[in-house]
Amino acid sequence: MNVTVIDGQGGQLGAQLVREIHTQLPALSLTAVGTNAAATAAMLKAGAAQAATGENPVIVACRRADVIIGPIGIVIADAMLGEVTPKMAAAVGAADAVRILIPMNKCETVIAGVSEKTTAALIDDVLRRLKKLVSGADSASAT
Repeated sequence: MNVTVIDGQGGQLGAQLVREIHTQLPALSLTAVGTNAAATAAMLKAGAAQAATGENPVIVACRRADVIIGPIGIVIADAMLGEVTPKMAAAVGAADAVRILIPMNKCETVIAGVSEKTTAALIDDVLRRLKKLVSGADSASAT
């Protein structure tokens, strides 16, 4: 299973995701893509084996991904202080992948009906959902 983590700005959310996925699900193929060099560097430092930066890497990674994980802003053009280009948002939205989007109420995007949770609680939920997807894929391939 190919998992792509996309993040921007300082990459701290992406770094936490990469660290937890790498620790809890080390067999997964994990690609980290930053909308800028700082985000990519943070995810590499957190343990990503492969990483890239920018619009075209986001587009290519989305074509290859089975699961895409990142803040909700990765599907909103001009989000994250303008780092998410319209082509990036379209690539994530059009990808033939499961998207696990994290409801970060920042950068002028507020998600109604979502309770305030800590970043740690949000990451725990991402891992729970990813593990459920992985176990479903394992059981499907075993039959």
